[in-house]
Amino acid sequence: MPAHEGTGTTRRGARAPRRTGFAAASTTVVPVSTGSQPAGPVTDRCTTPDGVGVEIYDFGGRGHDLVLVHATGLCAQVFTPLAARLADQFRCWGLDLRAHGRSDRPSDGDLAWTGFAVDVLSVVDHLGLDTPFGFGHSCGGAAVLMAEEQRPGTFGALYCFEPVVMPGPPDPASVVDNPLSIGARRRRDTFPSVESALANFSSKPPFGDFDPVALAAYIDGGFEPVPVEEGGDGATVRLRCRREDEAEIYARGFSHPTYRHLHEIECPVTLGCGAETDSFGPKLLDADARRLRRARVEVLPGIGHFGPLQQPALVAHSVMMALGAADGTAGS
Repeated sequence: MPAHEGTGTTRRGARAPRRTGFAAASTTVVPVSTGSQPAGPVTDRCTTPDGVGVEIYDFGGRGHDLVLVHATGLCAQVFTPLAARLADQFRCWGLDLRAHGRSDRPSDGDLAWTGFAVDVLSVVDHLGLDTPFGFGHSCGGAAVLMAEEQRPGTFGALYCFEPVVMPGPPDPASVVDNPLSIGARRRRDTFPSVESALANFSSKPPFGDFDPVALAAYIDGGFEPVPVEEGGDGATVRLRCRREDEAEIYARGFSHPTYRHLHEIECPVTLGCGAETDSFGPKLLDADARRLRRARVEVLPGIGHFGPLQQPALVAHSVMMALGAADGTAGS
């Protein structure tokens, strides 16, 4: 059976839905190139209540629906190898968060993290998913947690890999000069070709440690040709996520209210991290877990903050065990 054909079990029409009033998705099949790899996920698109166009990716698979949400500065396509390893147990979907990948930048330039939760909920509604599972990496982990806080019962269970959720009250002021924002503003944003972009990123951390398919997918989904009217020559490419937007998103990572409402989440939550992380390790995750009603922390060996893209097989196994337990299929 083709990977994208009739394999879902939790979309509307596949079983009696628990929610009503959501229109079924109308999917436009558009193969997405991932370099030397076969055509990638098929795409669809929805519009959020605040008017942002969000790109949706159907990675295929069979089983319970699983929504994958990426980290700051990346895009949904980086999950291509992770989704492939989850395909025997889950029907995987992805989305480009606002101002990332092929999704729109908000017209008012507002990049508050609460908007990412709106993106996630809009995709769940557009696809008509019935209590899917959610997986979020870094910013994406905060996004799925916020989505569940904003609309309890949206997800059946969550797996958050190093979610950006700082214990304590949110800092209302953007931390403009944090190291990640400074680095984002200095990031090289154009390259003479796709090949040169790939060569550049493969030669330096953390991208050089990515699974090769994940890196190729990032180049494909995270870059676009420079338009001729803006000086493009047909080969030159640029980042889809603007440097200044990425910097602003990092700055706002300390001001969203996710931690304050963690205790309101009723579904089971697994908080994962890499044993070699320099970001959101066990100490921070333990603090988040104590705030949640049903949480466990898992530390995965040999990987850092970008573990889902470094060793997708290792992370996929952890996800299958955690979410499979919630679904009653662990070890199947």
